[in-house]
Amino acid sequence: MAPQIDSDEIDKRFDHHPPGAKKTPIHVEVREVYKELAQDLADMLPESREKSLAITALEESGFWAQAAIARNIEEDVT
Repeated sequence: MAPQIDSDEIDKRFDHHPPGAKKTPIHVEVREVYKELAQDLADMLPESREKSLAITALEESGFWAQAAIARNIEEDVT
């Protein structure tokens, strides 16, 4: 079920979510996984509109993966 679009949800979607000790290594690891897959696809697929769309879709997926980390992992506040 999709979240209700209320003030809290809007804040979650549009506020800055600074990375810290907990999020940073996850961001880096996810980014590396995406880069490796993008390079593999770039090497394997023939130059074509479809290849371009596949890389673009992967890039979009990577953005959403980074947003999932930024928005949903709480940093420890000390």
